[in-house]
Amino acid sequence: MNQQKGFTLIELVVVIIILGILAVTAAPKFINLQSDARVSALQGVKGALQGANSLYYSKAAIAGIEKTAATAADSNATPPTTGTVVEGVTLNYGYIQATQAEITAALEITAADWTFTAVTDSVPAAIEISQKDAPTSCKFTYTQAKDASTPPIYGAIPAASDC
Repeated sequence: MNQQKGFTLIELVVVIIILGILAVTAAPKFINLQSDARVSALQGVKGALQGANSLYYSKAAIAGIEKTAATAADSNATPPTTGTVVEGVTLNYGYIQATQAEITAALEITAADWTFTAVTDSVPAAIEISQKDAPTSCKFTYTQAKDASTPPIYGAIPAASDC
């Protein structure tokens, strides 16, 4: 008897359909890589800010200034009181102030890659941090320490669907 080797047309169609179903379910996971990268970058900056605050607070406690409020610079561009400055970063109750200058100095990041937007109606001061060219909903908020007994507040990181 003569036997043929190979696949039938039905077997090939079934394999193609299965591959199509797998491609449709797996493709969205790989397409959303940019949003995942933005969320990861925000998580990295938030973690760096938390770590830097821990280190600066420790240094402020050693120096005895962890209960000292930062004083604002006057109109003559005089720097703030030196009693609140540790390694070039002005601290408020031992924590990093919520300003672009202090955050970029403390984390050693550049404003070329990040957008810092002051929250105008916030007491204590707060700042929104996001990546350049990211959607407006892709940000987190850092609120500086209110007083010596209240540490800073780190806002939530948005979901990947918001970035």
